[in-house]
Amino acid sequence: MENENTPSSEHQDDTLRNEERVVNNTNPSNGIQEGITEPVSEGFQSRIDLQPLQNSVEDIKREIAKFIVGQNEMIELLIISILTNGHSLIEGVPGVAKTVTAKMLAKTMAVDFSRIQFTPDLMPSDILGTSIFNVKNSEFEYKKGPIFSNIVLIDEINRAPAKTQAALFEVMAERQITMDGTRYDMELPFLVFATQNPIEQEGTYRLPEAQLDRFLFKIEVDYPSLEDEVQILVDNHSRQDQMDFSTIKAVLSAESIKNYQNLIKQIVVEDNLLNYIASIVHNTRTNANLYLGASPRASIAILNAAKANAAINGRDFVTPDDIKRCTKAVLKHRLVLTPEREMEAFTVDKVVDQILETIEIPR
Repeated sequence: MENENTPSSEHQDDTLRNEERVVNNTNPSNGIQEGITEPVSEGFQSRIDLQPLQNSVEDIKREIAKFIVGQNEMIELLIISILTNGHSLIEGVPGVAKTVTAKMLAKTMAVDFSRIQFTPDLMPSDILGTSIFNVKNSEFEYKKGPIFSNIVLIDEINRAPAKTQAALFEVMAERQITMDGTRYDMELPFLVFATQNPIEQEGTYRLPEAQLDRFLFKIEVDYPSLEDEVQILVDNHSRQDQMDFSTIKAVLSAESIKNYQNLIKQIVVEDNLLNYIASIVHNTRTNANLYLGASPRASIAILNAAKANAAINGRDFVTPDDIKRCTKAVLKHRLVLTPEREMEAFTVDKVVDQILETIEIPR
């Protein structure tokens, strides 16, 4: 039985005709579809008040733009990950503002922030904390580690060994830590932003598929354009190589983040779009180019990300463009090519593009 609030296909077609559509461009440098948001026409009336959310998103972008030039795709995907309560893995060569952007994004939220530098000698107790014997009361006391925060930035996540990486499994999936038989729930919101360098191999440890699957997005950050790099130099020279993060204003509180996350859940998704998402993910499991396909967690991730993308663009319903825009960032770290395709220098991005071209878009 269809939900009364769910618009029919005819109604949605009329709405889309009255709305300035989102134009999707493909950035050849990173293969991620970038959404260019056009203004919604006056004839469109959303059934959910999304204006406060849109204003907050614009305020966040404005604050980050004080120091960061370009990187709009990374910033928008990170905002979507916050709205969907999902973790993000940021991959790029050194010096493209991965860590700085994540830190500034955390500054725009009035919540606790923690930064952990992963190194080869880092132990799980350095992250989770440890039990220390208190001589005064002759009891062990649990001293919480830096993971107990709202926004956790893990720098160079692939530099720590497997046992340290495994310390993140439970907390990323279940928002809790079990220590000495006692469960400690994380204070919400709890989000992990992790960075890694795709070039260096010495002193790094590849993330296992089980951990990669816990990230909502894998965001690939490329070099800036020539125009952006010129602007970076101009800005750096004008502020005399100083970055005063105290000028960044907090836009979101923990309560407003929770409210926006609940608002995202109310975005309408028609049954044919649910079938579209399921078909995309199912194709990864039967694709001859792939050794490992995506799990149902990927289907849910695409659904939630598409809802958030629709919301920040002022729509209370999901379109196929919302799904296509988020699919590659959700799937690229979850799929494994067959050895034959790897030898042929094939890429996961090409496989995802082929899948999106093959499956019929719902009308």
